[in-house]
Amino acid sequence: MHPLVLHSLPPAPIDSSFPPTPKPYSTLSPLPHNSFATIIREVKTAKLHGFAASASPSTPKTKTQKQDDDYHTTLKALNSKGRFPRRSLGQHYMLNGSINEQLVGAADVKEGDVVLEIGPGTGSLTNVLVNVGATVLAIEKDPYMAALVRERFANTNRVKVLQEDFTRCHIRSHMSLIMEGRSFVESQRAKVVANIPFNISTDVVKQLLPMGDMFSEVVLLLQEEAALRLVDPSLRSSEYRPINIFVNFYSDPEYKFKVPRTNFFPQPKVDAAVVAFRLKQALDYPRVSSTKSFFSMVNSAFNGKRKMLRKTLQHICPPTEIEAALSEVGFQTTSRPEELALEDFVKLHNLISKP
Repeated sequence: MHPLVLHSLPPAPIDSSFPPTPKPYSTLSPLPHNSFATIIREVKTAKLHGFAASASPSTPKTKTQKQDDDYHTTLKALNSKGRFPRRSLGQHYMLNGSINEQLVGAADVKEGDVVLEIGPGTGSLTNVLVNVGATVLAIEKDPYMAALVRERFANTNRVKVLQEDFTRCHIRSHMSLIMEGRSFVESQRAKVVANIPFNISTDVVKQLLPMGDMFSEVVLLLQEEAALRLVDPSLRSSEYRPINIFVNFYSDPEYKFKVPRTNFFPQPKVDAAVVAFRLKQALDYPRVSSTKSFFSMVNSAFNGKRKMLRKTLQHICPPTEIEAALSEVGFQTTSRPEELALEDFVKLHNLISKP
């Protein structure tokens, strides 16, 4: 095991050319490897509480006063609240400020944008959003971390922190208050930029993607395997699932870049990746009589893996009608769900669904 080189991370610059052009994965410098136990010892022995040693306590933080977020500041921030990440809750804190900059760049966040952040942790991503001039609504489940972020950005007037479980909160109501007075046209819809806990990624995607009237972009840092699975359009793949139909129904997904696991504390067992979902508005959704019945049909189709559709969908209509509909769509009567793309499921639903 190699010892940790504490001075290996240079400050991540934010200047007038922000957001920077995203670097290809090959140019990203991973953080040095270290054990969880070693890092915990460093958290316990960290003496400096707060964030920037060079900043005077009496000097308010403003948009133009940049604080670098890296290994040192993350540990100090955690120590200031006596917090230790819990792997069981999917808590992995970002240690590399340049990746946060690329996250913000992937969403093309500009001054004046309203951004939803889920799980801000120590506020390292929030810091980049504030420096570019965005207004941030941060949802944090952990009351200690919510207090930390609230205190850190108290003088900016750009950050509102809600201590809530995102999977249970009424995000539309909260966002409506933030967006009050704005008309929901393309240029004025809010954006989502977040490094979310890996264990809630599917719940977050299902909650946010149907909200194209409120959000234009959803940029998430996810477990790499989940990221690849969500954007994979290929048929006949063992990873092809109802979530692929869901994602493409409501958005145009794009895999952005890989993030090595060495950039997190504690270090997860897998790498991560950034995915950008450009949300569709209702007029752009595929034409189905009912989205509820459509996704119910899709879920039923995949319930019996490798089973033929005429069997898995026979609770909707007789197998003979399903066979006739499959033939009309251009498929064999023995077709299975992994053979159908989104548009094929739409046609099939519109043929067999009952008014």
